[in-house]
Amino acid sequence: MAKQLWKGNEALAEAAVRAGLVAYFGYPITPQTELLEYLSGRMVRLGRAFLQAESELAAINMVYGAACTGVRTMTSSSSPGISLMQEGLSYMAASEVPVVLVDIMRGGPGLGNIQPSQADYFQVTKTSGHGDFRPLVLAPATVQEAVDLVYEAFDLAEQYRTIVIVVADGNIGQMMEPAEMPPMREINGDRPHWALVGADGRDHRIITSLELGAERLEALNLRLQRKIARVKREQVRWKEDKTDDAEILVVAFGTMGRISTTAAEMAWEKGIRAGVFRPISLFPFPAARLEELSQRVKRILVVEMNAGQMLEDVKLAVGKDYPVEFYGRMGGIVPLPDDVLEAVERVHTEL
Repeated sequence: MAKQLWKGNEALAEAAVRAGLVAYFGYPITPQTELLEYLSGRMVRLGRAFLQAESELAAINMVYGAACTGVRTMTSSSSPGISLMQEGLSYMAASEVPVVLVDIMRGGPGLGNIQPSQADYFQVTKTSGHGDFRPLVLAPATVQEAVDLVYEAFDLAEQYRTIVIVVADGNIGQMMEPAEMPPMREINGDRPHWALVGADGRDHRIITSLELGAERLEALNLRLQRKIARVKREQVRWKEDKTDDAEILVVAFGTMGRISTTAAEMAWEKGIRAGVFRPISLFPFPAARLEELSQRVKRILVVEMNAGQMLEDVKLAVGKDYPVEFYGRMGGIVPLPDDVLEAVERVHTEL
């Protein structure tokens, strides 16, 4: 299929439809509302379930219920909305039901503003809900990559019976770029062995997150930890640019990853050897590869649209004594390539 011009939120929605999305529940919030609006027509025309809930709290619990039936289920929101969903996410993690969540980040904390931000990094990778669980978190840098990751996210959610979060800032949700859509998958009536599909002709099944016995709850937690360890082994993702001969390594994700790539190209034109390391999986974080690269470069510069959240994972990867610099903007301000280049030049003067 040839590429077409897509708005990011609508492209994400169409990718989910083509991946076999059966049920969507959500609540409008800028800058992701177009995703919900698109599905409100598309899903109904296809005879699939769409419901605009009365709140994010209602939406996430509807998602929980639908996911228990074994169908492909999704919701989407933005930063404060994701905060409201965290209790439900924890219930789903304990129940081991597969769910896809799209987070189009906005400025915060609080209601903040509707400008792009990357300040949900802690929220999606560290504190997605109470208890010892970690979702798989994927961060695209382009509309095409967002399409591809959402399309794959449903397979990953089912493979690990877990939550998969695709997190992007408002730039990606609102921008228009050419993108090629994947093929439409057929939806059959087959359900997984654990799904709740009615009481006739099957063994008794219960899906719950409630385990009152300490030993049973610990057994559940140990199973979740084994799953997380497997995800860490199998789903680490990143992209590198100009890292072979780099003396400065810029580490950035999402929109800041693509902006930093442009800045690195500008730096090379000035004789500064700058490479870019862009984590695609925010969890699991590509720490091992970053540690390898740190042995070959002289400085690392972390660039984010927040106060330095991924910065903590970078420092954990390379060690407390490694020289790591940071450049970030908050409040919805998006640095330009010239701004990142200026930060690279400052680091270069310290070599």
